Amino acid sequence: MKHFVQLTLAATILSVGTLNGAAAEERILPVPAVTIYAGDTIQESMLKDRAFPENYRYRTAVVESPRVLAGKMARRTLLPGEPIPMNAVDDPKLVTRGVQAQIVFEEGGLSIMGVGIPLQSGTMGETIQVKNVDSGRVITGRVQADGRVRIGVY
Repeated sequence: MKHFVQLTLAATILSVGTLNGAAAEERILPVPAVTIYAGDTIQESMLKDRAFPENYRYRTAVVESPRVLAGKMARRTLLPGEPIPMNAVDDPKLVTRGVQAQIVFEEGGLSIMGVGIPLQSGTMGETIQVKNVDSGRVITGRVQADGRVRIGVY
């Protein structure tokens, strides 16, 4: 009888240890709660947490924090319940290739504004080339938070 009690106690401890081990072997990742289409801006309300086994193999590196995703733009369709690859999201484009943008040169008290055609899309802080509409010259500038392109000294 004593041996039976010891075996039962050992089995109970082993099963509790296995349950705790199983809980520790899960990874919680943010996944879309709804379908997110390419070009959509991701908001935290569009995401939910989902547990994945620790040994689950992903095809590419995946985003592990919902804070990283907030405000980003989807580069392709993201399906509900699936992990989000890091290369599937990008910073939102403030300047779009081929769409007129305001170009600004400021130095000291001098401020010159004009219109240009970006030759590439750009996110905030990115250096891009812009064709000046008035002169036809291609100039380099940095995208600002308000969507303007600042040329000259940044």
